Amino acid sequence: MSEILVIDDEQDIRELIGDILKDEGHNTRLARNSQTAFEEINAAEPDLIILDIWLKDSEFDGIDILKKTKRDNPNIPVVIISGHGNIEIAVAAVKQGAYDFIEKPFNIDQLLVVVSRALEASELRRENKSLRNPEHEVSEMVGESPAFKALKFQLDKISKTNARLLLTGPAGSGKEIAARYVHANSLRANGPFVSVNSATIGPEQMETVLFGSENGGNVQPGLLEKAHGGVLFFDEVADMPFETQSRILRVLVEQSFTRVGGHDTVRVDIRVISATTRDLLKEIDAKKFRIELFHRLNVVPVSVPSLADRIEDIPLLSSHFVSVLNKLQGLALRDISPEAIQQLQATPWPGNIRQLRNTLERLLILGPETGPILASELPVAGFSAETDAAGAKISPDMMTRSLREARLAFEIDYLTAQIERFKGNISQTAKFVGMERSALHRKLKTLGIAGQLAQD
Repeated sequence: MSEILVIDDEQDIRELIGDILKDEGHNTRLARNSQTAFEEINAAEPDLIILDIWLKDSEFDGIDILKKTKRDNPNIPVVIISGHGNIEIAVAAVKQGAYDFIEKPFNIDQLLVVVSRALEASELRRENKSLRNPEHEVSEMVGESPAFKALKFQLDKISKTNARLLLTGPAGSGKEIAARYVHANSLRANGPFVSVNSATIGPEQMETVLFGSENGGNVQPGLLEKAHGGVLFFDEVADMPFETQSRILRVLVEQSFTRVGGHDTVRVDIRVISATTRDLLKEIDAKKFRIELFHRLNVVPVSVPSLADRIEDIPLLSSHFVSVLNKLQGLALRDISPEAIQQLQATPWPGNIRQLRNTLERLLILGPETGPILASELPVAGFSAETDAAGAKISPDMMTRSLREARLAFEIDYLTAQIERFKGNISQTAKFVGMERSALHRKLKTLGIAGQLAQD
């Protein structure tokens, strides 16, 4: 169901158009001059505007409204209504961005055809823009681990609301992916997703970037305006300048602001999602973050798990990234050998999902064009060791032991590490090390480390 704004100074005409469109299943809103028109656009971005060129008792005429609308909301199609003597002006309006014009007195069938085509063209532009976006795949979440399922369950419940969301978790764990997933599955999915990394913008530039600026007649919209009708994502929100935080707090309360150097009130409808790798309560204690802003942002807190907490997802994530890199960059579409998967799961990933993707991208760029990715191509999980002449890594302590003692020590260290990685879950550990569950249980009892197991 589309939202259509009809702007005409003649009450009979705007109500007639509104009634016709309602009968076709559209929601309609009516405005008689530029002031009420801008109020309606700021309140909620319409899918289409039907606009009369001449407006009595209006500060701006239809051409001025068209220019401002296409400047601030370029995705809204505008259909011009033109009297018989204004055809040349209507044609000029099309050149300035109007979708089409309808001549008065209009034919109902003609009106409906133009409206239908304008809405279809607008939807097609949005779809094409999404497909061309190299980051369009980031709203797809991949995984089957318990930690992943718990996260996705939370995000699915939050998506259908308009609540503010604060995502916490280590760097590279996928906080922006989670934010984009919420946006893509929300009622604002057709609106913009605007991301701002607070850590990359200097304090002296932050307010201009967010609020935009006015210098005479030159208006530069900021990110808040660009996010109207959609989501504004504050990445690394803890790095936002302290002075800017108070202005953002006011925007969250009033959903309006003034541009830097300007006086006019700009009204926006945005949902704010924030993310941070830091403990904001500690930042508050250090007088670096405003407690009032924290409470406004932290309506729904969600913790995004590290890759270490979802080791079971590495096979799915790896295959997903190889497929995505093939589609976006034309890199080789290679399978991943079972041995390589085991090594990927055994490798520590301090950079989390981002580091895993970057590693696979590097392998696809530098590796062969065909054949599976082999374990020998992957970085080896590092540990303290010396290397003998044959290239085998042997710790100095191992060199003082007999073969039986060294093998026993290795089994204890290896299985202890695997148990810790899988949080004491014997079923997952057995599957990874390639043993039957009962056999592994007996081995652990023999080695004296069965006490570390969790109930599963």
